[in-house]
Amino acid sequence: MEKINQNAMMNLLESSYEASINGLPGSETVEELAKQYLSKHPEKNEAIKKFVEMQILKCSTSGFLSGLGGIITMPVTIPANIASVIYVQMRMIATIAYMNGYDIRDDAVKTLIYVCLCGNGAKDIMKNFGINFGKKFSVSLIKKIPGTVLTKINQKVGFRLITKFGNKGLINLGKTVPLAGGVIGGTVDYGSTKVIANVAEKMFLYETPEYEIAVD
Repeated sequence: MEKINQNAMMNLLESSYEASINGLPGSETVEELAKQYLSKHPEKNEAIKKFVEMQILKCSTSGFLSGLGGIITMPVTIPANIASVIYVQMRMIATIAYMNGYDIRDDAVKTLIYVCLCGNGAKDIMKNFGINFGKKFSVSLIKKIPGTVLTKINQKVGFRLITKFGNKGLINLGKTVPLAGGVIGGTVDYGSTKVIANVAEKMFLYETPEYEIAVD
């Protein structure tokens, strides 16, 4: 973990975000995932519920990460199992945001997606910057914050994640391989993924969407 510094983690967050939005080889984009579930479950809350249940189930299945070979194409220097965990969880968060009508290409929304990766620590991070994450929370509030502060929030998330993965010993994923090669193996931690999903559902619940998602 000594090799994972702040710059490396921030590069991973940016790469994972772009990969989530644009899709990795063989993986759906956020929009594609959202539309799949919305087409099967027209009621938005039900679609989100089913999506989260399936994501957590898949992430907890042995060998799930083996299907994410595209991770090794990401230009980052962090071990593939950590990169995989962050990518999978970020894509889940972004899909929840998208299904709730948020513009996932907006910088403020991007910051909130990053914050959700910290799970129960999200509230503390927001509080550090004078933002109360509660029932009346709205992304419109964070949109009023200068870009320089959004950057500081992002950096705080990066530091928090370095600490998190360091304390967990790279998480119990079965295999630890460098991004330069090898097969990604193992599962994503069930408990932390469920917590992150719950935080994301709360984070992206209270904004009135400005557009409707067109389901093919």
